[in-house]
Amino acid sequence: MTNAHVNIAAEAAHRAGQLAVKYRSRLESIPVERKARHDYVSDVDRACEQVIRDYIGKHHRDHAILGEECGRTGDSDHVWIVDPIDGTSNYLRGIPHFAISIGLQIKGRLEAGVVYDPVREEMFTASRGQGAFLNSQRMRVSGRKELAAAVVATAFPFRKRRLLPAYRDMFDAMFEKVEDFRRAGTASLDLAYVACGRLDGYWELGLKPWDMAAGALLVQEAGGVVMDVTGGDQWLDSGHILAAPFKLVTPMRAAIEPHVSEAMRARVGRKPDTADG
Repeated sequence: MTNAHVNIAAEAAHRAGQLAVKYRSRLESIPVERKARHDYVSDVDRACEQVIRDYIGKHHRDHAILGEECGRTGDSDHVWIVDPIDGTSNYLRGIPHFAISIGLQIKGRLEAGVVYDPVREEMFTASRGQGAFLNSQRMRVSGRKELAAAVVATAFPFRKRRLLPAYRDMFDAMFEKVEDFRRAGTASLDLAYVACGRLDGYWELGLKPWDMAAGALLVQEAGGVVMDVTGGDQWLDSGHILAAPFKLVTPMRAAIEPHVSEAMRARVGRKPDTADG
């Protein structure tokens, strides 16, 4: 059923993406609410999430949905993890770099993932054990073997500024080793770009499950490695993620891990707090 799940996610993402594009011409009139410091939601975010929920519910009424804007509904081993507009800040400023992200977790394991960029009409899809694709063309991670030639994506932990000291040290350590950085403001697309080889690696701190779920499966199914910043597999719980091809993930971790704080280590293995990540 996994491919059927990918098809459902892709169609739901496409519908939400078309709605988001429709409203780009009237951004100044869209009501925006401040959820927390440095965190905003618009009426378009909510409308897109409802489109996704309605479409998934049409096919699987018994499945649970965990969405950024409406939280979790339902009690099931099948959990759809939804970010209706990843990169809301970009979207509201007219920056054409945002995406719709939908992942499916079954009994705690990610099985399907879709990241859709409606501006470029790029649909990134993955199904566990069946590979990752960009508009039906198979994707592979970069073949880069040396960090010195790598372009790596990252983002400042602007929602969790207490992580900034550790992040600065990580950034300084990585800056000495890589060719360049990119900071585009949409985690799901950063991961999708690692999966298709446009970027050679990515790390970020303090994310939520809906930021990472679909994109991480893309990387894994494109032949890459995803881990938390301590080298474990609890990134979906901790919110601290590192993704790269096999040849680069070890030197990236070697640069980052010495600067992981004790509080961050304690976070690994804990379930995510939707209020604090």
